[in-house]
Amino acid sequence: MSPSPALLVRRTHPKLSCSLYIRLAPEQFYDEQKKILWALTFFKGGRATKWFKNVFRQEADTGVFPIQTWGDFKQQFRLHFFPVNVEADAINALEGIFYHQENWTVDDYLGSFQALVSDAGYTDPQTLVVKFQQGLRLGIQNQIATMPYEWPADTDPDAWYRAAQRIDQVCLVNEAFQSVSYSVPSVLLKTVST
Repeated sequence: MSPSPALLVRRTHPKLSCSLYIRLAPEQFYDEQKKILWALTFFKGGRATKWFKNVFRQEADTGVFPIQTWGDFKQQFRLHFFPVNVEADAINALEGIFYHQENWTVDDYLGSFQALVSDAGYTDPQTLVVKFQQGLRLGIQNQIATMPYEWPADTDPDAWYRAAQRIDQVCLVNEAFQSVSYSVPSVLLKTVST
């Protein structure tokens, strides 16, 4: 059974997912145009939608679909959606004042953070800890800073990652517990207490 293309695209990078699905189900894509049109169905927001509409506008104007091969599609995709200088963009994000965890889970923040430090070429453990800590929500930073034991060293990024993940998991479980306990109907509470 072939995996769902939507599932693949949601879980990983869209371009890689499209390429992977096309390789897994080649019988569904018997020509280059089918591959390209299928991949374009995932362009559903922002700049992607504008680019998608522009491609079809060009076809309407000229009578010829402007992207003829899968290789052309990949090249156009890179040109329109990949940064010119990945390293500089990653460094700017990490060094700026706007890169924070905000409403992400620690796992989501950590995944994004690790991709950025990899793109930026940051490898110094102390720098990784400082950058990771600066982006964490203040509550998690404070809980790590005031841990009574097993406080992570400033040169051990993995220990910081694990500590933040543990604290986030505890907070998420606590929030779920509180939302369930607040939603129990008062009739049930009276029945249980009598």
